[in-house]
Amino acid sequence: MPSLTRVAAAERAALLTVESYDIALDLTGGTERFRSTTTLRFRSSTPGAATFVEVRPARLLGVRLNGVELDPAALDDNRFPLTGLAAENTLAVEAEMAYSNSGEGLHRFVDPVDGETYLYAMSGVDNAQRIFPCFDQPDLKAPVTLTVLAPPNWTVAGNGRLASEPVAGRSVFAPTPPLASYFVTLVAGPYEVRRAEHDGIPLALYCRRSLAEHLDRDAEEILTVTRQCLDRLHRLFGVRYPFDKYDQAFVPEFNMGAMENPGLVTLRDEFLPRSAVTEAEREHRANVIAHEMSHMWFGDLVTLRWWDDLWLNESFAEYFGTRLTAEATRYDGAWTTFALRRKAWGYAADQRPSTHPVAPTEVLDASEALSNLDGISYAKGAAVIRQLVAWLGDDAFLAGLREYFVAHRFGNATLVDLLAALAASSGRDLTGWAAVWLRQPQLNTLRAEVRLGEDGHYAEVALVQSAPPDHPVLRPHRIGVGLYDSDPAGGGSGLRLRDRIEVDLDPAMDHGRTVLGGLTGQPAARLLLPNDGDLTFAKVRLDAGSAAAVPAALPELADPLARALLWAEMLDAVTDAERPVAELVALVVAALPTETEVVVVQDVLGRTRDLLDRHLEPEVRPAALEQLAGACVRLLAVAPPGGSGQLAAARGWISSTVDAARLTGWLAGKEVPDGLTVDAELRWAVLRRLVVLGVAGGPEIAAEQAEDASASGAEWAATCRAALPEPAAKEHAWRLIVGETSLSNRLLEATARGFWQPEQGELTSSYVERYFAEMPAAARRRTPWVADRVAGLAYPRYAVSARTRELAAALLHRDDLPPGLRRVVVDEDDDLRRALAARR
Repeated sequence: MPSLTRVAAAERAALLTVESYDIALDLTGGTERFRSTTTLRFRSSTPGAATFVEVRPARLLGVRLNGVELDPAALDDNRFPLTGLAAENTLAVEAEMAYSNSGEGLHRFVDPVDGETYLYAMSGVDNAQRIFPCFDQPDLKAPVTLTVLAPPNWTVAGNGRLASEPVAGRSVFAPTPPLASYFVTLVAGPYEVRRAEHDGIPLALYCRRSLAEHLDRDAEEILTVTRQCLDRLHRLFGVRYPFDKYDQAFVPEFNMGAMENPGLVTLRDEFLPRSAVTEAEREHRANVIAHEMSHMWFGDLVTLRWWDDLWLNESFAEYFGTRLTAEATRYDGAWTTFALRRKAWGYAADQRPSTHPVAPTEVLDASEALSNLDGISYAKGAAVIRQLVAWLGDDAFLAGLREYFVAHRFGNATLVDLLAALAASSGRDLTGWAAVWLRQPQLNTLRAEVRLGEDGHYAEVALVQSAPPDHPVLRPHRIGVGLYDSDPAGGGSGLRLRDRIEVDLDPAMDHGRTVLGGLTGQPAARLLLPNDGDLTFAKVRLDAGSAAAVPAALPELADPLARALLWAEMLDAVTDAERPVAELVALVVAALPTETEVVVVQDVLGRTRDLLDRHLEPEVRPAALEQLAGACVRLLAVAPPGGSGQLAAARGWISSTVDAARLTGWLAGKEVPDGLTVDAELRWAVLRRLVVLGVAGGPEIAAEQAEDASASGAEWAATCRAALPEPAAKEHAWRLIVGETSLSNRLLEATARGFWQPEQGELTSSYVERYFAEMPAAARRRTPWVADRVAGLAYPRYAVSARTRELAAALLHRDDLPPGLRRVVVDEDDDLRRALAARR
């Protein structure tokens, strides 16, 4: 399917003005197809001109332009040509469309618990045309009127309110405000619904029947977060929520975390957990709710003109999602999570060969936009906005946004439009700032250099900014520098902030070296922390004295954000092979058992385990893994029973231990720590580890799935079967990964997730070459999103060798690779490069 290019989109936008979509969907037919009947009304600035409409039917039944029947055979892939346009045009298209099992278009899911069928629509990017014919680009917005015929016992919801009560299964929705095609959505099926209202805005929550008890358990928290975020955004923006309702539908097999469809946000239904979760995971749900709500202004009310301004959607939603979570909800540590988890995603993406600017000058086509839904467009962009706020001041920043919303209400905008509004509100020229922060890729490293006098006072403290040779761009940074000392009031135990100074780093000064003159002559701090407060996007490296103090200082440091920054510095240095993995393991053993911030425990354990699996030679890995498991045991011993810390420690121990007897005992309810419930999710985690260790096999997987006949159980079983240390099981799983198209997106991903295990290197060695030989054809058989996800999950990430990199290089020399697969291989190969460097 050809992806719309920027040039073609601009030409069409100059020609057309879309006035309305009238979409009628008949969902009462078979299990494979539905009927789509659509009337588009649009104007042409040049009568007699030609254009095209996108439509991706299973069978095109009829096309009429201005009353004239057109030949359905004129359809060329996903484009139907329209010639001889009038000034005012009416296009009527009738088609049979295919349901999907990929989370794109109109996704159809049958719940294995009760056999009920559920549908939801996912229209972005390039997927609206799988549901209805459209001019599928973000700057041709138009009101949408939706009519749906469904079984009478189904619940149907769309972007707009129902115009009247459904009659005989027919639901008619009121016209919406102007929407981009990628926002059009619906849900249909025997969904459970819970309704509420806040500040005159109708609210609703949807889920499938088998999850109703979990929705009822969490509905009040979800609605509370929703109300808190609405109130906070109204105060910040001074512009009311612009649509007539705010529904949130928790849907099955959703690819992303959520999608910001106006009036009907869709979220993955894992956000209604059936088993125990940590506070960090509840915070993540609150953050996603806040993120999607922020999109109602950034993306929905004002929509990017083309995908090169994706950051106007995602960076701002990421920033305000975190800010709202921290300021409006009970999860006031959201910036700590952002510093450790989200920025790690951004740092990793920005250092790879596939890096791109936050705001590229050109995105050639819509498929490239899909690849740019990454840690740069989200996390780096949000961090850059946080830096901008620190520079402009919050009042000027918000004033500019208010003008931006008013000026472009229900329209489209660009980077230039936003910068103009912010420049007007702040009185500052942002051209130079945008040139280095938004238009240039990669990141800087800030290294602290400290020279002490004989009296133990600072003789000189400097921060040295550097950039990689291939992107030698230094940037202005406004940062905090924290000086931490032992707390005399605590008898010398505990670490307190003595002082935090704010520093502007001038890239033009002494080749990026900034001397902090105000610290000269002051007593040296026990710990000097650059970027304290986490105001900028840059890697940090401590001075030698501070680095040496970290193992003893971390357990004494009261500020969770400062602790997160220190952990992030260590993890990043180990990833870059600047410090050995053994040093990280020693820090985990020394400091993590006293950590009280659950997100820090979870992320440090997860990232450390990944570094052990890839950065250590196989012969030394077991000893390090034993140390990691030991740290988890100590965490379990001190964690409050039944709390998030206990659950995080238990998960960490399960993933790292080789104590099969105790794992088996947990499944039987033996030697389980007080307060810990071995529920469905934890049982599967234990079983997966036993499978990898070769202690459990097919019969145990089948027995567990018989007890857990849910969709989640099916995914866990697929992962476990792929992880079986048996040649036949690996061959079966591989055939599914590279050849199967009937499996849903989730079952396919679950299979790929289980295939490679660091303990099974010899067993899976022959599949390394098969990946590079067979994945290109497999990718072409699938939709882009699923193809890219599977290619990433199925990459031989534990085959850390020069040979794997040679195979990757040979594949990348081909000129026929799908763009998404090329991006996956480039990024994964770069991770292997780092792992090899660490091993050396």
